[in-house]
Amino acid sequence: MSRPLRVGGMVPLTTLDYPGKLACVVFCQGCAWRCRYCHNPQLIAPRGSDELEWSQVLAFLQRRQGLLEAVVFSGGEPTLQDSLRGAMEEVRALGFQVGLHSAGIKPAAFAKALSGADWVGFDVKALAEDCQAITRVVGSGAANWRSLEHLLASGVEYECRTTVHWHLFEPERLLILARRLHRLGVRRFAVQRVRTARMLDPQLPGISLQASLPELWQTLGELFAEFVLRD
Repeated sequence: MSRPLRVGGMVPLTTLDYPGKLACVVFCQGCAWRCRYCHNPQLIAPRGSDELEWSQVLAFLQRRQGLLEAVVFSGGEPTLQDSLRGAMEEVRALGFQVGLHSAGIKPAAFAKALSGADWVGFDVKALAEDCQAITRVVGSGAANWRSLEHLLASGVEYECRTTVHWHLFEPERLLILARRLHRLGVRRFAVQRVRTARMLDPQLPGISLQASLPELWQTLGELFAEFVLRD
C-alpha cells in the first residue's frame, strides 16, 4: 500500500488552473528538476516544512462537494509520487473532475497518471536540446518531449504551456518550439512570462526584459487554434 500523498500546500479556490471550472489546487511536494526560474522552490525537496496531511485535504474537499467542480494536482512534480493515482481516484469518487499540472519528468509515471486525469496542463520547458539550460538536469529534454508524446496519444484534454524568462529563452527558439508543437498536432498553447518575485536561482536577473514582440505573438496565434499570452 502506498504512503499518503505528500502535500506541500493548497489553494482552496481558483478559476485559473482548470479551464472553465471552479477548482482547488493541491501542490504535491517534491521535484527532480531544478528549473532556474522556479517560483515554488519550497516544493522541490522530497519533504516540506509546511506539509498538509492528505486526510486534511480530503476533509476539506468533502465540505466543498457541490461547490467546487475540480481538483488540480500540481507541484513540484505530482507524478513522482506513487500515491498520486490513488489520490486521483479518491478525488473522483467525491464527484470532482481531476486536473494535472506536470512536466512529465518520468515518462512512465506520467503515462500512468494520465489515465486518472480529465485535463492536463503540460509544461513544455523548451526545445528538447535546450531543456538542460533551464532544468539543470541531464536528459530532461528527452523526458519532457517523450511525455508530451504520451499526452498527445492519450486523448485527454490538455493545454501545452511554456514559461519564458528572456535571459534563458531567445524569441527565435520559442518560435521553433511552437512550430514543432504545431507539427505534432498541438491545438492549445500558452506562453507564460515568468514571475520574478521569487525564483530558485538567485543569480537569475529579477527583471526579464524583452522588447515588444507583436509579430511573434501574431505568428503563434496563427499556428494554434487557441493561443494565450500570460503575464
